[in-house]
Amino acid sequence: MFTGIIEELGEVVSIQEIGDSSRIRLRGPVVCTGARHGDSIAVNGVCLTVVDSADELAAGTGEFSADVMAETLHRSSLGELAPGSRVNLERAMALGARLGGHLVQGHVDATGRLLSREPGERDAAGDLRWEVLRFSLPESISRYLVEKGSITVDGVSLTVVEAAKDSFTVSLIPTTLALTTLGAKGVGEGVNLEVDVLAKYVERLLESRTLPGLPHLSDLPSASNPSSASNQSNQSNPSDLPVGGTPGESQ
Repeated sequence: MFTGIIEELGEVVSIQEIGDSSRIRLRGPVVCTGARHGDSIAVNGVCLTVVDSADELAAGTGEFSADVMAETLHRSSLGELAPGSRVNLERAMALGARLGGHLVQGHVDATGRLLSREPGERDAAGDLRWEVLRFSLPESISRYLVEKGSITVDGVSLTVVEAAKDSFTVSLIPTTLALTTLGAKGVGEGVNLEVDVLAKYVERLLESRTLPGLPHLSDLPSASNPSSASNQSNQSNPSDLPVGGTPGESQ
């Protein structure tokens, strides 16, 4: 798991094509500190595994390698990278550490494109204080976005300002513009998108008809018919009620 708080702007050193997959080598001294074979590092929001041996990592080059399979290249923007490309890097979160962003899996749900950049106000020195970016939003994940909710864009945890049917906007502060790839992202360039996993779990639970005892979404009481909740309560089968113990406790 990750937090979406970028630790370092890294750089692609080389890309070796191996059949329909690739081995990518990246430079990132910060994320390489203490790195071990098999560790997870998010690269532009994609969870990759360090494949270097202990001896190679001990050499202190500040570089690491990761294998990228065909599925990942197809479903993310990593296939657009080239030597010299800048990338957002983040090590897997440590249990007990502060969660500065939100829960990020490093599993890309879809890709989008930067549609526009709108500069906001400037300070007395003329420096940009914030900027609004609009990204395209595939229909397959649009239902998971809500205003003021969270989304991960190229590994960066961001707050949704406007959630439209086919696009969304985010406001970036100077720190995000300076310390992530989003500050230099050009209109038309691709980005990796990961929605809040909690939204997907909620949807799955509410729509599932296979989980015992779980009501379907259409069976839940609505605001237009508040009495349905009491009706359902009155119609409960006594055999379904817990016998002793605390509600929800295993019997």
